[in-house]
Amino acid sequence: MRPMNMQKALLKTRLLLAAIVAALSLSATVHAAAPGITGPTFNLTAQPAYLTQPDGQSIYSWGYGCNGAPAGFAPKPGGANLANATCNTMQVPGPTLIVTEGVPVTVNLTNNLPSAAGNTSILFSGLNVTASGGVVGLLTNEAAPGGTVTYKFTATSPGTRAYYSGTQGDLQVEMGLYGAVIVLPSAAPANCNTGLAAQNLAAEAHWGETDFRLANAAYDNAKTCYDREYLFQFSEMDPSIHSQARLQVAATTGCVAGAAGCGLSVRTEPYHPAYFMVNGRSMPDDMDPNYLPAYPHQPYNGNPHMHPGEQVLIRVIGQGRWQHPFHEHGNHVRILGRDGNLILSATDPTQLAGPLLFTTTTTPGMAFDGIFYWTGKGLNWDAYGHNSTSGDASAKLPCTPDANGYNTGAPNAINYYEWCQDHNKPLQAAPFGDVAGGGPATLPDANILTNGAWYGGSPYLGPDATVRATGPTGTTPPSGTIANSPTGEAGFAFMWHSHNEREITTNNAFPGGMLMMMLVDSREFVIDESN
Repeated sequence: MRPMNMQKALLKTRLLLAAIVAALSLSATVHAAAPGITGPTFNLTAQPAYLTQPDGQSIYSWGYGCNGAPAGFAPKPGGANLANATCNTMQVPGPTLIVTEGVPVTVNLTNNLPSAAGNTSILFSGLNVTASGGVVGLLTNEAAPGGTVTYKFTATSPGTRAYYSGTQGDLQVEMGLYGAVIVLPSAAPANCNTGLAAQNLAAEAHWGETDFRLANAAYDNAKTCYDREYLFQFSEMDPSIHSQARLQVAATTGCVAGAAGCGLSVRTEPYHPAYFMVNGRSMPDDMDPNYLPAYPHQPYNGNPHMHPGEQVLIRVIGQGRWQHPFHEHGNHVRILGRDGNLILSATDPTQLAGPLLFTTTTTPGMAFDGIFYWTGKGLNWDAYGHNSTSGDASAKLPCTPDANGYNTGAPNAINYYEWCQDHNKPLQAAPFGDVAGGGPATLPDANILTNGAWYGGSPYLGPDATVRATGPTGTTPPSGTIANSPTGEAGFAFMWHSHNEREITTNNAFPGGMLMMMLVDSREFVIDESN
């Protein structure tokens, strides 16, 4: 690339990254837990619509949706639905079905796909399903065009599972016919209401947060308690397949299902996906709110937020055709179970035995539940900017370590769950790039370089932390480097993204694709998951 063109490309990338970081700092209400619809009876339809992509393309797709108003939406803290919650007649992923262990579930599927698309169906991964009505297919009963088929099951264990079309999967799943089932435990483990779990709830209440969990544990086991949760479905899309389907459907409009010539012959190989999605959206669209009118057929986002020390349950499903190696920056993920199967020790079944993963893998059609948390342990500097010489009282907050070394005795404190070993350690005594400045870490000269394109403007956690650490005239960090001023910065941003580099592009343009930002917010920052 010529030098001038390279400079222009870099400038465009920096401007886009800056806009994304700015959007993160301004979007105080774009978070969401694991939104979905409740049963125990679900009336679904399969039909076509168009999905939007960040590059401006509108992709013809098929998806499941609600055939009439659902019984309800979840989560429903205080009995009120999430703001703007809706269930369209077509969405990708399909509606998240939230059910309870041991409760019989009925799913009625009506086929409103074009006649030429033929039959369609649903497979429920890991569940014992009884199908009735429709016509007998290769893997399950199918709904003919305009017809309905009924599926019944009772989940015998909690956890996250996939559902997807069992009819010509190479085409129909690719077109968008997939979704998630979340099975909640039938009873709450008692230990989830005591100890640190109770203290986290007390801290939330003190700062005015609402509990948006679907349950207080992922499984019928007190060691699977959690404080916050998110659902992520990873998929990819080859636009040439969708284009073939669109053109062939248009050419057979009005044909009679089953008649000669009323069918599709879409080539699904060779497979060249150009779009890589989290919950049906590509970055940066996946960081916009849930149920945003701009995405009528892509209602779910991917924008996790958390406070230090919170046990965050991530429910992950590999949809589509490819495996997606996904890296959650900031910590490893402890796998709890896969497809509703809690992983226990073979020698001591009272102990969890799931692996601790640096990169999580998502096999098509399979799901896992895992715990992620961030505490700042091991940074070797005070992430809260405490400074014993500061005139600000909040800069002198105490840190009393518990048996594990964390400040958990004061759940209402700003620095609740601080790693006390690093308390009162300056990031850098001479904050202008002086290696011999005396701190355990050295920041670059703010006049030359900042800490990368995602740098939010502060190396500290929480509003005013920079001022507490350096005083009102301090030079660490540079004020308003990209998005936030030292008095307004609230959290740390970590990229969560596919470790297949091509998958963090949208139609080969970076940044995009299967990428999102995880934000760690200080305790006083209210994480509003109501949209």
